[in-house]
Amino acid sequence: MKGIGMVFLRSAPSYDQGPVLESERLYLRLPQSVDYETWSSLRQISAEKLRPYEPEWADNELSKDAFRLRLRFYQREFRDRTGYPFFIFLRDDHRLIGGITLSNVRRGVTQSGSIGYWIGVTYQNMGYMTEAVQTLVKYGIKDLGLHRIDAASLPDNAASIRVLEVCGFQKEGLARKFLRINGQWQDHFLYSFIEDDFVS
Repeated sequence: MKGIGMVFLRSAPSYDQGPVLESERLYLRLPQSVDYETWSSLRQISAEKLRPYEPEWADNELSKDAFRLRLRFYQREFRDRTGYPFFIFLRDDHRLIGGITLSNVRRGVTQSGSIGYWIGVTYQNMGYMTEAVQTLVKYGIKDLGLHRIDAASLPDNAASIRVLEVCGFQKEGLARKFLRINGQWQDHFLYSFIEDDFVS
């Protein structure tokens, strides 16, 4: 993968803490209850940009109760090794800037997972998401032993497509009515990154 930074596994995986992944400017760790206020604030100010590209928000989307349910789901996924959800932080001042998840992890003959991400509006166009995707992809393939990581993007989401292409994902085609986004089934471009795509 071109331009990928170093990835450090700072702590051994456990149910409570999980791995902490570091890159040049960022670190990724599992969401925690103490993140609620900053997460809610960042999602609120970014709502206009995020909602067109995400599943339809519930009326209580940013409530503390909804966040608790989200955390339980994240913890269950991590415990079962079917998902690896991370919040993204700046290393210099520990600001929360977004989230990234490796989900739907499948083993057996597949050895694959799917990546999804979001970033706060004030942190867009700074290369942070590219760095976060590179970090998580390397973790997924090098540390978790996955063979393939999939991603999907709405055709009009130029920023997301640019991130995937810079990170070395290959476009595989168009999936009709692939995901229900903002209340409607919508077409998506499908991308993939496989272990052979790493550039030494």
